[in-house]
Amino acid sequence: MPALTCTGGGTVTAAGLPIVSVDTKKKELIGNFRNGGRSWCRSAPEVDEHDFPSKAVCQAVPFGVYDVTKNAGFVVVGTSYNTPQFAVSAIARWWQAEGRDAYPGADRLLILADGGGGNGSRAGAWKVNLQERLCNRHRLTVTVCHYPPGCSKWNPVEHRLFSQISKNWEGQPLRSLDLMLGYIRGTTTRTGLRVSAELDDATYPKGQKVTRDDLGKVSFKPHADCPIRNYTISPQIADQQA
Repeated sequence: MPALTCTGGGTVTAAGLPIVSVDTKKKELIGNFRNGGRSWCRSAPEVDEHDFPSKAVCQAVPFGVYDVTKNAGFVVVGTSYNTPQFAVSAIARWWQAEGRDAYPGADRLLILADGGGGNGSRAGAWKVNLQERLCNRHRLTVTVCHYPPGCSKWNPVEHRLFSQISKNWEGQPLRSLDLMLGYIRGTTTRTGLRVSAELDDATYPKGQKVTRDDLGKVSFKPHADCPIRNYTISPQIADQQA
């Protein structure tokens, strides 16, 4: 089986291996607040004049996983913080719910991600959680390719998934999480995009402590080109034998 590399997308696709583009969408206040854009309706919905966070039901944190090959989106809506633990948990949810069935027998995964946020290239917690929650738990060899600063617009999840979701709910107040999830699931395009969505109401505290010993336990292999942004993490042998 060919190795996954950030420059070998064609090879990865030909081998039938999964490629996903991931990122966190803009946080949304859930409540009777104005949502920008236009929509067809008999009368404009009445909303609060100010969108004070104190009046919100909660703050939603949508994390998107876009399957580049199958043109399918999977969005996990969190109610906590955008942390590395949340980001990896969302990717693991996608693999359990859709990925492993869509790619039976696949033991490798290519992730395209921005360089900052919960999935930042310099975040040690991101790598530790990838090792523990994705590589070891699901026996996956994961290659991550981060886009350099200022290039996030080229990340497929932005223009193939998030922009379509925003179009689908524009002008509609997101008064509840159920309503928000409904708009996400109802997002489609002429090219066949389909989107699934799940709620994750777990708490993900900020500032997860990662020591040098924790990072030393990660089966981390940087690539020759841009090693800070391109690397592979393999399942640990000890976990495979457990």
